[in-house]
Amino acid sequence: MTKRALISVSDKSNIVEFAKGLEKFGFEIISTGGTYTHLKNNGVNCISIEDVTSFPEILEGRVKTLHPKIHGGLLSKRGNELHNQHVKENDIDYIDLVCVNLYPFEETVKKEGVSEEEIIENIDIGGPSMLRSAAKNFNDVTVVTDIKDYDLILEELNNGGITLSTRRLLAIKVFNTTASYDAAIANYFNREDNLVPEKLTLSYKLEETLRYGENPHQKAYHYTQDNNESYALQNAVQLHGKAMSYNNIQDASAALDILSEFNETACVAVKHMNPCGVAIGETVFEAYSRAYEADPVSIFGGIVAVNGSVDKQTAEKMHSIFLEIILADDYDEEALEILTKKKNLRIYKLGTKNNNHEKQIKSVRGGILVQNFNNKLADEFENVTEKKISPEQKRDLEFGLKVVKHVKSNAIVVVKNGQTLGIGAGQMNRVGSCKIALEQAGKKAEGAVLASDAFFPMRDSADLAADYNIAAIIQPGGSIRDQESIDACNEKGVAMVFSKIRHFKH
Repeated sequence: MTKRALISVSDKSNIVEFAKGLEKFGFEIISTGGTYTHLKNNGVNCISIEDVTSFPEILEGRVKTLHPKIHGGLLSKRGNELHNQHVKENDIDYIDLVCVNLYPFEETVKKEGVSEEEIIENIDIGGPSMLRSAAKNFNDVTVVTDIKDYDLILEELNNGGITLSTRRLLAIKVFNTTASYDAAIANYFNREDNLVPEKLTLSYKLEETLRYGENPHQKAYHYTQDNNESYALQNAVQLHGKAMSYNNIQDASAALDILSEFNETACVAVKHMNPCGVAIGETVFEAYSRAYEADPVSIFGGIVAVNGSVDKQTAEKMHSIFLEIILADDYDEEALEILTKKKNLRIYKLGTKNNNHEKQIKSVRGGILVQNFNNKLADEFENVTEKKISPEQKRDLEFGLKVVKHVKSNAIVVVKNGQTLGIGAGQMNRVGSCKIALEQAGKKAEGAVLASDAFFPMRDSADLAADYNIAAIIQPGGSIRDQESIDACNEKGVAMVFSKIRHFKH
């Protein structure tokens, strides 16, 4: 009995070689539209879908494979007497293999200036239908949707035939693919129409299997979305070093979150998902030097991200300490020559920075939490004390907010001249975070500003800041005891500003 393969692909990479390989093993090739033309022009002897269905492609190609002679050939159980009877009565031929990859919906959505009409025309109907029919009947039909599986199919045919276990695995891959495809379509419309769906379907692709998770006994995997998010890790190019670990990825992502806050030249150093040094500068070297000086102890073994090109001078300074990862817009040739001397140092060239931020997702027992990216800084800068802030202090207060919103709560950041001097993170009370940040800043705190992610519940934090000669404080306000903190600042000549925005990061 003649074996039949139906081929209909959007991505025609390697399809001619695959089709010719199938012909070699006795397959008769059926094809559609552009795929049919491509195969014929490249020497593949194939049959058009119209010759199989005796029905023309209609509606500008929207309907061509949605036909009983196609789906009957895919779904019929070969050993089922009733199915065999129906196949015979309706003059249906079995289809033994289906090769389909889908219209590029996700790629189309990402195109600049694309119309919704074009997006809708790239919603594949016939492709997923054929894939699902073939996958459902994997006991009898082989289904392939991944170009990387072409060689596997030909290899097994060469070894006597495609095994049931392979057909089952390929079918499972198809169900995951079609589910992901439908999720991408649903999520597009959810975004466009600003909907909160009753059922949320997320689609991620496996980027890599990691050595382990947060700890060596935990298995871990890195999945990514096919999106255009700013500074997405999957869009960065690794230039040197070993693979990222689970913790590396978390730290790198945290560093890029902070870096995305800045348009001026900036450097961010991160340790355990908290910044340990952040600074701006006229040059990358200055920004890195100031971020290093902010906490030269904690940066050891940390991650550094800069929104500029690393030159020889900066590379030499980076090379002088142990760093896990460097992420930068680019690197001079001399800089790379220096940095790559360290075998295990992970060096990444960043992808595009833009204003696109996906929703943030956190797992909880039995579900997930979803929220918008925190892309606000302040509602206003309300000077609530007798002492007013200077323009220079306002710039530092803005800088402080950009950093503190990415520090684990309770969070306090001390800043002067576009450089962090002390960071207090993750304490169970606010004054505890204040003490850590101010002690780290030490004498440098004099004349500096202090940013808090949430309101002061009591005046103790304001009093402590004044003891270190902090010049200005920014906090959201909103405590029933705000006046006590304002009074403390007035008593000690400290300016206080309300931002009216809380920046909890639990």
